[in-house]
Amino acid sequence: MQDADNTFDTPLANLPKGEWLKKLAQISEEHGFFQPLGKRHFATFVEDEPTLLVTFETIQGIRSLSETAQPLGWEMVKGVGWSHLCIVSDGDTWFRDSRVYGYFDRLIDDGFFDAYENVIFYGAGPCAYAAAAFSVAAPGATVVAIQPQATLDPRVTEWDDRFTKMRRTDFNNRYGYAPDMLDAADHAYVLYDPAATLDAMHAALFTRPNVTKFRLRNMGTSIQTELLEMQVLLRILAKASAGKLTTTGFAKIFRARRDNRNYLRNVLAQVDVRGRTKLATMLCEAVIKRGKAPYFARRLLQLKSESGEDDVQQSNQ
Repeated sequence: MQDADNTFDTPLANLPKGEWLKKLAQISEEHGFFQPLGKRHFATFVEDEPTLLVTFETIQGIRSLSETAQPLGWEMVKGVGWSHLCIVSDGDTWFRDSRVYGYFDRLIDDGFFDAYENVIFYGAGPCAYAAAAFSVAAPGATVVAIQPQATLDPRVTEWDDRFTKMRRTDFNNRYGYAPDMLDAADHAYVLYDPAATLDAMHAALFTRPNVTKFRLRNMGTSIQTELLEMQVLLRILAKASAGKLTTTGFAKIFRARRDNRNYLRNVLAQVDVRGRTKLATMLCEAVIKRGKAPYFARRLLQLKSESGEDDVQQSNQ
């Protein structure tokens, strides 16, 4: 797709929603297709090499997480030449819509997924639920799900009080209980922070022989955002597509967290809660040495003041 490079470099940021949608549809139709799926969903497709990335994203996420306001998969289109199918929702819908079910039914009937050597489904949060649930449409696919919900059926997950408005939504018909839909996958990877209790409870429901869980302690509840900031998310998808996303391989990629300020702040908070003053001081000093870190500089001054170190230094002068 060398001729299309300039097209996919076209920034869509700062456009009004209507113009953004029109431009997105135009680019998609030039290199594949654009398919409306009712009032709150649509699909875009870009065709290239025989690896297909299927992402589930929201309009709001695309426009806020990407500097160019482009779907996540377009980076893989530009970088490694993958084909990309993006299912987009307006707001968090968990893609529980008969038009979306019907669309995947048609893709199955048309043998759409059979044309690709590798198929990877990806999503985060409500979109991770969808990535797992709809992966059943492509048996043998790989799934990467960040903080997925298993279901919002209150008979199963009544303990999750974050999405009470969705409790009347049917999660028991087509493509319903996400963990069961993974039975047809070659392998699935579930990423979550075990300290985020509700995320961890959902992750427990995904326990399957073909599921590997990566526990991203101290990453909080916005893991996709942090992985994008660390510039490692696309590397994770590439490793997963090649069947090389082992525990060791992931650990090497995840070392990038040492420069992620959100992660470091969370670590500092945990150290402070445990009263490990000396360790907190060492952490602040290490972060400050790497560059400007006002938050850690202020905390270091506070730690020194609390320990009386400043008074000792002044008395020696």
